[in-house]
Amino acid sequence: MLQASCVRCSGPVPCPDHEGSAPLWRPEEATYEAFAEHLAATRQFPTYLPWPMGPGWSVTDFAAVGDGAERARATLTCVSGTTELDGPVDVLVVAEEAGTGLGGRCAATRYDDPGAEIALRVPTARVRIGSQQVSLWDVSTSTADGEFDRSVVAGEAGGRWLWIVLRPASALLMLRDDWILRDVSRVGPELVEVPFGGPRPAW
Repeated sequence: MLQASCVRCSGPVPCPDHEGSAPLWRPEEATYEAFAEHLAATRQFPTYLPWPMGPGWSVTDFAAVGDGAERARATLTCVSGTTELDGPVDVLVVAEEAGTGLGGRCAATRYDDPGAEIALRVPTARVRIGSQQVSLWDVSTSTADGEFDRSVVAGEAGGRWLWIVLRPASALLMLRDDWILRDVSRVGPELVEVPFGGPRPAW
């Protein structure tokens, strides 16, 4: 069952520190049933997963921001697994409307949005969504506590901000491969094969 909290912190809704923000909906545990509820509540908004998922990887968390299925403002997924170089790895993918603040919270940045100025540099990585190649630029987390525990890249996809947060920071090297993100909001029966569960990451 999805539970409501503040999108910018772990406080309750309404949050006295972040008035006017749409609620964040997140399950206590990542399960197929809860994910089906998440997709039903965000059917007009993309939910991205790395696709296909590698052996031993699972969906360990997901969330949405909004006041209903027609008013979703953001989605988040986290897949977790291990690599030979990095050990345990978490990969969080956030798609959001500008000003929502979920990507900034996961990235532990000072600002809600990565800012248009990121595109003035050479892209750090690229991912593919359908037939579209999406450029991503590194986002500084130098003002955050534990600043070296993650790498963050962001760009624009479908008129929305797309963030990818990787922990540990060295896992950024995974994006050198030809990564594919798939919008699973309308995938259907194939999701039965997707593994769920595992320790839920903190963000």
